[in-house]
Amino acid sequence: MTRDPLSLSQPPADQRIRYGDDPSHFLDLWIPAAPHAVAMMIHGGFWRAKYDLLHTGRLCASLAKSGIAVANLEYRRVGNPGGGWPGTYEDVCAGFAAVQRRFASQTKFIVLGHSAGGHLALRLAVDTPQLAGVIALAPVAVLQSAFDLNLSKGAVVDFLGGTPDVIPQTYEAACPSRHMSSVQRILLHGTNDDIVPVSISKEFEEARQNDPGTVWFMKLEESDHFDLIDPESRAWPIIHMDAESLLED
Repeated sequence: MTRDPLSLSQPPADQRIRYGDDPSHFLDLWIPAAPHAVAMMIHGGFWRAKYDLLHTGRLCASLAKSGIAVANLEYRRVGNPGGGWPGTYEDVCAGFAAVQRRFASQTKFIVLGHSAGGHLALRLAVDTPQLAGVIALAPVAVLQSAFDLNLSKGAVVDFLGGTPDVIPQTYEAACPSRHMSSVQRILLHGTNDDIVPVSISKEFEEARQNDPGTVWFMKLEESDHFDLIDPESRAWPIIHMDAESLLED
């Protein structure tokens, strides 16, 4: 049976640093003794304030055990002042810049994102060509389709501030499936996901298959939405292997 990460105890981070003035502007860091690379993790929760970064602590701790320094990003969400588009995405960009400053001696940076965090990670890849790669875990990768499917009862409308027919330019700007990237992107999605359909990742792959940065999509059999952030799930070895593959010389 799949474990609910929201109900599990999470390991404490080694350090917390701030990257701005808002209460949500912080990063929790896991720092191994001699890190060989850095990963920034962006949690999900359909961009809503009631979900925070704590439920991805086990994932971060597991990556750190393999020698990767991990920065778990908190950001303004819908329900926070300034949350939604573009404030949430501006926080992602500012948070990543802070990670680069904190680990200035490192040369390889990857970003992982789960669910709505996967959307933000893929969108960051559009504007951040220096990334070694992005791993999007069950991402909300195509905003028009997420709107059409009414995922999480209007989450996309809440995040963007309207419907596609009223604010088409915002959907165009915010959706990573509408923009080219030179960054390698790996999309992993469980076949048993009943929160974000696996078809959305496939649609992203088809939309961006001709990008300079390769897009690779893999279905994870018998895995659901939350298996992808559980280091004890059958999906985790694949996720961990893909993270290491992006960091190879």
